[in-house]
Amino acid sequence: MSHKANFPDVLKPKEEDIQLLLATTAHLGSRNVDINMKRYVWRRRADGVHIIHLGKTWEKLVLAARVIVAVENPADVALISSQKEGQRAVLKFAQYTGGSAITGGRFTPGTFTNQIQEKFMEPRLLIVGDPRLDHQPLTEASYVNIPTIAFANTDSPIRGVDIVIPCNNRSPQSLALMFWLLAREVLRLRGTIARSEKWIILPDVFFYKPPEETEEKRAEEAAPGGGKRPMHDFGPQESGSVEWGAPADGGTWNEPWGAPAAGAGQEWAESAVPVSAPHEPAAVAAAGGWSDNAILNPTGWDQAQ
Repeated sequence: MSHKANFPDVLKPKEEDIQLLLATTAHLGSRNVDINMKRYVWRRRADGVHIIHLGKTWEKLVLAARVIVAVENPADVALISSQKEGQRAVLKFAQYTGGSAITGGRFTPGTFTNQIQEKFMEPRLLIVGDPRLDHQPLTEASYVNIPTIAFANTDSPIRGVDIVIPCNNRSPQSLALMFWLLAREVLRLRGTIARSEKWIILPDVFFYKPPEETEEKRAEEAAPGGGKRPMHDFGPQESGSVEWGAPADGGTWNEPWGAPAAGAGQEWAESAVPVSAPHEPAAVAAAGGWSDNAILNPTGWDQAQ
Protein backbone atom coordinates (compact mmCIF):
# COMPACT_ATOMS: atom_id res chain seq x y z
CA MET A 1 0.00 0.00 0.00
CA SER A 2 2.14 2.83 -1.30
CA HIS A 3 -0.77 5.26 -1.57
CA LYS A 4 -0.10 8.59 0.13
CA ALA A 5 -2.98 10.68 1.42
CA ASN A 6 -3.18 14.36 0.54
CA PHE A 7 -4.39 15.56 3.95
CA PRO A 8 -2.53 16.61 7.11
CA ASP A 9 -1.11 14.14 9.59
CA VAL A 10 -3.77 15.02 12.13
CA LEU A 11 -6.42 13.53 9.81
CA LYS A 12 -4.55 10.30 9.20
CA PRO A 13 -5.96 7.10 10.70
CA LYS A 14 -4.55 5.66 13.88
CA GLU A 15 -3.58 2.08 14.44
CA GLU A 16 -6.76 1.45 16.44
CA ASP A 17 -8.90 2.60 13.52
CA ILE A 18 -7.15 0.25 11.10
CA GLN A 19 -7.56 -2.62 13.54
CA LEU A 20 -11.29 -1.94 13.76
CA LEU A 21 -11.57 -1.95 9.97
CA LEU A 22 -9.72 -5.24 9.73
CA ALA A 23 -11.71 -6.83 12.58
CA THR A 24 -15.04 -6.06 10.87
CA THR A 25 -13.75 -7.23 7.43
CA ALA A 26 -14.30 -3.79 5.94
CA HIS A 27 -11.42 -4.42 3.52
CA LEU A 28 -12.92 -7.55 1.94
CA GLY A 29 -14.84 -6.95 -1.25
CA SER A 30 -16.61 -9.40 -3.53
CA ARG A 31 -15.40 -11.73 -6.26
CA ASN A 32 -16.63 -9.34 -8.95
CA VAL A 33 -15.43 -5.82 -9.54
CA ASP A 34 -17.04 -2.91 -11.34
CA ILE A 35 -14.97 -1.06 -13.88
CA ASN A 36 -15.33 2.19 -11.94
CA MET A 37 -14.31 0.52 -8.66
CA LYS A 38 -10.98 -0.87 -9.88
CA ARG A 39 -9.17 2.22 -8.63
CA TYR A 40 -10.09 1.31 -5.04
CA VAL A 41 -8.93 -2.34 -5.24
CA TRP A 42 -5.49 -3.14 -3.84
CA ARG A 43 -5.13 -6.74 -5.02
CA ARG A 44 -7.00 -9.99 -5.48
CA ARG A 45 -6.67 -13.05 -3.28
CA ALA A 46 -6.19 -16.60 -4.50
CA ASP A 47 -9.87 -17.41 -3.86
CA GLY A 48 -10.97 -14.51 -6.08
CA VAL A 49 -11.99 -12.02 -3.38
CA HIS A 50 -10.85 -8.46 -4.05
CA ILE A 51 -9.17 -6.54 -1.21
CA ILE A 52 -10.09 -2.88 -0.83
CA HIS A 53 -7.38 -0.28 -0.32
CA LEU A 54 -7.97 0.99 3.23
CA GLY A 55 -5.84 4.08 2.61
CA LYS A 56 -8.26 5.24 -0.08
CA THR A 57 -11.19 4.26 2.11
CA TRP A 58 -10.00 6.56 4.89
CA GLU A 59 -9.26 9.36 2.43
CA LYS A 60 -12.80 9.22 1.06
CA LEU A 61 -14.20 8.99 4.59
CA VAL A 62 -12.51 12.23 5.64
CA LEU A 63 -13.61 13.93 2.42
CA ALA A 64 -17.23 12.93 3.05
CA ALA A 65 -17.03 14.22 6.62
CA ARG A 66 -15.76 17.59 5.40
CA VAL A 67 -18.65 17.82 2.95
CA ILE A 68 -21.18 17.00 5.69
CA VAL A 69 -19.73 19.66 8.00
CA ALA A 70 -20.04 22.23 5.21
CA VAL A 71 -23.84 21.92 5.31
CA GLU A 72 -25.08 24.72 7.59
CA ASN A 73 -28.22 22.96 8.81
CA PRO A 74 -27.46 19.38 9.92
CA ALA A 75 -31.11 18.43 9.34
CA ASP A 76 -30.59 18.99 5.59
CA VAL A 77 -28.47 15.84 5.45
CA ALA A 78 -30.69 12.88 4.52
CA LEU A 79 -29.71 9.27 5.20
CA ILE A 80 -31.23 6.03 4.01
CA SER A 81 -30.35 2.34 4.02
CA SER A 82 -32.66 -0.18 2.41
CA GLN A 83 -30.96 -3.18 3.98
CA LYS A 84 -32.03 -3.90 7.54
CA GLU A 85 -28.43 -4.28 8.73
CA GLY A 86 -27.82 -0.59 8.14
CA GLN A 87 -31.06 0.93 9.39
CA ARG A 88 -29.94 1.07 13.03
CA ALA A 89 -26.66 2.70 11.98
CA VAL A 90 -28.58 5.31 9.98
CA LEU A 91 -30.79 6.15 12.97
CA LYS A 92 -27.81 6.46 15.30
CA PHE A 93 -25.89 8.59 12.82
CA ALA A 94 -28.85 10.95 12.52
CA GLN A 95 -29.21 11.02 16.31
CA TYR A 96 -25.64 12.07 17.05
CA THR A 97 -25.03 14.35 14.06
CA GLY A 98 -28.49 15.92 13.70
CA GLY A 99 -29.28 14.48 10.27
CA SER A 100 -32.63 13.31 8.90
CA ALA A 101 -33.02 9.55 8.64
CA ILE A 102 -35.51 8.14 6.14
CA THR A 103 -36.85 5.21 8.15
CA GLY A 104 -39.03 2.31 7.15
CA GLY A 105 -36.48 0.57 4.97
CA ARG A 106 -38.26 1.57 1.76
CA PHE A 107 -37.87 4.82 -0.11
CA THR A 108 -41.16 6.23 -1.37
CA PRO A 109 -40.81 7.32 -5.01
CA GLY A 110 -41.29 11.03 -5.42
CA THR A 111 -39.89 12.01 -2.01
CA PHE A 112 -37.40 14.38 -3.69
CA THR A 113 -39.39 15.28 -6.83
CA ASN A 114 -43.13 15.28 -6.01
CA GLN A 115 -43.94 18.44 -4.06
CA ILE A 116 -47.54 17.45 -3.28
CA GLN A 117 -46.41 14.32 -1.51
CA GLU A 118 -46.81 14.24 2.26
CA LYS A 119 -43.19 13.19 2.93
CA PHE A 120 -41.66 15.54 0.39
CA MET A 121 -38.24 16.85 1.42
CA GLU A 122 -35.47 18.91 -0.14
CA PRO A 123 -32.17 17.81 1.44
CA ARG A 124 -28.88 19.40 0.54
CA LEU A 125 -26.96 16.14 0.84
CA LEU A 126 -27.87 12.45 0.57
CA ILE A 127 -26.03 9.49 2.17
CA VAL A 128 -26.94 5.93 1.15
CA GLY A 129 -25.72 2.60 2.48
CA ASP A 130 -25.75 0.63 -0.79
CA PRO A 131 -25.92 2.15 -4.30
CA ARG A 132 -27.45 -1.04 -5.71
CA LEU A 133 -30.33 -1.29 -3.24
CA ASP A 134 -30.81 2.47 -2.90
CA HIS A 135 -30.91 3.20 -6.61
CA GLN A 136 -34.28 5.01 -6.43
CA PRO A 137 -33.14 7.84 -4.10
CA LEU A 138 -29.91 8.15 -6.10
CA THR A 139 -31.89 8.53 -9.32
CA GLU A 140 -34.20 11.19 -7.86
CA ALA A 141 -31.24 13.01 -6.31
CA SER A 142 -29.67 13.27 -9.75
CA TYR A 143 -32.89 14.86 -11.06
CA VAL A 144 -32.81 17.69 -8.50
CA ASN A 145 -29.00 18.09 -8.28
CA ILE A 146 -28.51 16.75 -4.74
CA PRO A 147 -24.92 15.69 -3.93
CA THR A 148 -24.68 12.06 -2.86
CA ILE A 149 -22.35 9.98 -0.69
CA ALA A 150 -22.46 6.18 -0.85
CA PHE A 151 -20.74 3.22 0.81
CA ALA A 152 -19.88 1.01 -2.17
CA ASN A 153 -18.48 -2.49 -2.54
CA THR A 154 -16.19 -3.60 -5.35
CA ASP A 155 -19.13 -4.67 -7.54
CA SER A 156 -21.49 -1.77 -6.71
CA PRO A 157 -22.68 0.51 -9.53
CA ILE A 158 -21.65 4.05 -8.65
CA ARG A 159 -23.52 5.92 -11.34
CA GLY A 160 -24.94 9.12 -9.86
CA VAL A 161 -22.69 8.97 -6.78
CA ASP A 162 -20.45 11.98 -6.12
CA ILE A 163 -18.33 10.62 -3.25
CA VAL A 164 -17.69 6.89 -3.07
CA ILE A 165 -16.50 5.34 0.21
CA PRO A 166 -15.18 1.88 -0.70
CA CYS A 167 -15.88 -0.73 1.96
CA ASN A 168 -17.63 -4.01 2.60
CA ASN A 169 -21.24 -2.83 2.79
CA ARG A 170 -22.66 -6.37 3.01
CA SER A 171 -21.32 -7.09 6.47
CA PRO A 172 -23.52 -5.71 9.28
CA GLN A 173 -20.53 -4.93 11.49
CA SER A 174 -18.54 -3.33 8.66
CA LEU A 175 -21.35 -1.03 7.50
CA ALA A 176 -22.16 -0.01 11.08
CA LEU A 177 -18.49 0.73 11.77
CA MET A 178 -18.24 2.94 8.68
CA PHE A 179 -21.23 4.99 9.84
CA TRP A 180 -19.65 5.22 13.31
CA LEU A 181 -16.31 6.41 11.92
CA LEU A 182 -18.05 8.95 9.69
CA ALA A 183 -20.13 10.28 12.60
CA ARG A 184 -17.05 10.56 14.82
CA GLU A 185 -15.12 12.43 12.13
CA VAL A 186 -18.03 14.83 11.62
CA LEU A 187 -18.20 15.60 15.34
CA ARG A 188 -14.43 16.10 15.46
CA LEU A 189 -14.50 18.55 12.56
CA ARG A 190 -17.35 20.43 14.21
CA GLY A 191 -15.39 20.66 17.44
CA THR A 192 -17.92 18.69 19.47
CA ILE A 193 -15.31 16.15 20.57
CA ALA A 194 -11.55 16.52 20.70
CA ARG A 195 -9.22 14.33 18.68
CA SER A 196 -7.10 13.62 21.74
CA GLU A 197 -10.07 12.02 23.51
CA LYS A 198 -11.99 8.86 22.71
CA TRP A 199 -15.62 9.06 21.75
CA ILE A 200 -17.72 7.71 24.59
CA ILE A 201 -20.13 6.11 22.10
CA LEU A 202 -18.87 2.64 21.20
CA PRO A 203 -19.29 1.11 17.72
CA ASP A 204 -21.55 -1.54 19.25
CA VAL A 205 -24.31 1.06 19.52
CA PHE A 206 -24.45 1.24 15.70
CA PHE A 207 -24.45 -2.54 15.22
CA TYR A 208 -27.57 -4.29 13.98
CA LYS A 209 -29.29 -6.47 16.58
CA PRO A 210 -31.58 -9.26 15.32
CA PRO A 211 -35.16 -9.20 16.66
CA GLU A 212 -34.79 -12.76 17.95
CA GLU A 213 -31.91 -11.75 20.19
CA THR A 214 -33.82 -8.75 21.53
CA GLU A 215 -36.97 -10.81 22.23
CA GLU A 216 -34.99 -13.49 24.06
CA LYS A 217 -33.33 -10.87 26.22
CA ARG A 218 -36.67 -9.29 27.09
CA ALA A 219 -38.16 -12.69 27.90
CA GLU A 220 -35.28 -13.47 30.26
CA GLU A 221 -35.72 -10.16 32.02
CA ALA A 222 -39.49 -10.65 32.32
CA ALA A 223 -39.16 -14.18 33.75
CA PRO A 224 -39.55 -14.49 37.57
CA GLY A 225 -36.10 -15.96 38.07
CA GLY A 226 -34.56 -14.73 34.86
CA GLY A 227 -32.61 -11.77 36.14
CA LYS A 228 -29.96 -12.10 38.77
CA ARG A 229 -30.89 -10.28 41.92
CA PRO A 230 -28.23 -8.99 44.31
CA MET A 231 -27.79 -10.89 47.54
CA HIS A 232 -28.56 -8.70 50.56
CA ASP A 233 -25.83 -8.76 53.17
CA PHE A 234 -27.19 -7.70 56.51
CA GLY A 235 -23.72 -7.80 58.08
CA PRO A 236 -22.70 -9.28 61.41
CA GLN A 237 -25.33 -9.45 64.11
CA GLU A 238 -24.96 -6.79 66.76
CA SER A 239 -24.52 -7.74 70.38
CA GLY A 240 -27.69 -5.96 71.46
CA SER A 241 -29.91 -7.31 68.73
CA VAL A 242 -32.79 -9.66 69.48
CA GLU A 243 -32.51 -13.25 68.29
CA TRP A 244 -35.26 -14.51 66.01
CA GLY A 245 -37.70 -16.79 67.85
CA ALA A 246 -36.71 -15.61 71.32
CA PRO A 247 -39.55 -14.66 73.73
CA ALA A 248 -40.18 -11.02 74.44
CA ASP A 249 -38.69 -9.18 77.43
CA GLY A 250 -35.88 -11.70 77.80
CA GLY A 251 -38.10 -14.46 79.19
CA THR A 252 -37.87 -18.18 78.61
CA TRP A 253 -40.30 -20.67 77.13
CA ASN A 254 -40.13 -22.86 80.31
CA GLU A 255 -42.16 -20.45 82.44
CA PRO A 256 -45.77 -21.49 83.27
CA TRP A 257 -48.59 -20.18 81.13
CA GLY A 258 -50.16 -16.97 82.41
CA ALA A 259 -47.18 -15.96 84.56
CA PRO A 260 -45.87 -12.46 83.97
CA ALA A 261 -42.64 -12.15 82.05
CA ALA A 262 -39.39 -11.45 83.84
CA GLY A 263 -38.84 -7.77 84.53
CA ALA A 264 -42.50 -6.96 84.00
CA GLY A 265 -43.81 -7.68 87.54
CA GLN A 266 -44.33 -4.02 88.27
CA GLU A 267 -46.84 -3.77 85.48
CA TRP A 268 -49.19 -6.27 87.08
CA ALA A 269 -51.59 -4.59 89.49
CA GLU A 270 -53.51 -6.25 92.30
CA SER A 271 -56.80 -5.45 90.65
CA ALA A 272 -55.77 -7.15 87.51
CA VAL A 273 -57.82 -10.20 86.58
CA PRO A 274 -55.68 -13.32 86.92
CA VAL A 275 -55.53 -15.77 84.13
CA SER A 276 -57.50 -18.89 84.91
CA ALA A 277 -55.57 -22.11 85.10
CA PRO A 278 -56.37 -24.79 82.56
CA HIS A 279 -58.87 -27.48 83.53
CA GLU A 280 -56.94 -30.60 84.37
CA PRO A 281 -58.68 -34.00 84.12
CA ALA A 282 -57.76 -34.91 87.73
CA ALA A 283 -59.48 -31.83 89.14
CA VAL A 284 -62.60 -32.44 87.10
CA ALA A 285 -62.81 -36.03 88.23
CA ALA A 286 -62.49 -35.05 91.90
CA ALA A 287 -65.36 -32.60 91.58
CA GLY A 288 -67.65 -35.28 90.25
CA GLY A 289 -67.86 -33.82 86.80
CA TRP A 290 -66.77 -37.03 85.15
CA SER A 291 -68.32 -40.40 85.89
CA ASP A 292 -68.68 -43.75 84.23
CA ASN A 293 -72.43 -43.20 83.85
CA ALA A 294 -72.10 -39.74 82.41
CA ILE A 295 -73.99 -39.36 79.15
CA LEU A 296 -72.32 -37.24 76.59
CA ASN A 297 -74.30 -34.66 74.73
CA PRO A 298 -75.49 -36.15 71.44
CA THR A 299 -73.89 -34.68 68.37
CA GLY A 300 -75.32 -34.18 64.98
CA TRP A 301 -74.02 -37.52 63.78
CA ASP A 302 -75.71 -39.40 66.65
CA GLN A 303 -79.04 -37.74 65.92
CA ALA A 304 -78.75 -38.65 62.29
CA GLN A 305 -78.41 -42.33 63.22
